[in-house]
Amino acid sequence: MRLNDEPRESPVNESPVKKLARCIWCGDDPLYQQYHDQEWGVPCREDKKLFEFLCLEGAQSGLSWITILRKREAYRLAFADFEVKKVAAFTDKDVQRCLQDAGIVRNRLKIKSAISNARLFIDMQKEFGSFSHYLWAYVDNRPITNHWASHSEIPANTMLSDAIAKDLKARGFKFFGTTICYAYLQAMGLVNDHCTDCDRHQAC
Repeated sequence: MRLNDEPRESPVNESPVKKLARCIWCGDDPLYQQYHDQEWGVPCREDKKLFEFLCLEGAQSGLSWITILRKREAYRLAFADFEVKKVAAFTDKDVQRCLQDAGIVRNRLKIKSAISNARLFIDMQKEFGSFSHYLWAYVDNRPITNHWASHSEIPANTMLSDAIAKDLKARGFKFFGTTICYAYLQAMGLVNDHCTDCDRHQAC
């Protein structure tokens, strides 16, 4: 050892990083995992995001959710960053623009339903003060926390989603049946369906 060399300390034994336990549905896809870890099941009371997911869930009908997540930024550009008043003001010219946008699902019915749903969303904001007030009243303003041991136990719809979907359909909403509604409730945190062995179950 040279004189000006300092004795080296033995490396400290570092404990291995604990792998985050997740719900099985997000698999190994980084985008899906990020969505699971940061958004899915987190209670949302912000009308802008509630409208965004109303649009995205409707677009997802018949497709996988990861497909929509990968198109999410394109949807934000196509749909005015989900500013509901701007979307409600879309014209046939905007419909044609969206139909030419390869970044989103180019389905005329889904695009037009997002616009008509925006107009109905605004009507409900006027009626209830906010869309959030309307929605959260169904659960007495407190998330429903389930305790599923495995993903296979989680239902595709419930009496709650049946009731909300039925009411919104009566109001004129499109592409928002009970199955889509339940996925929406899960995503927006009105229902906590993280499995009990998932680290996010307690956090949500």
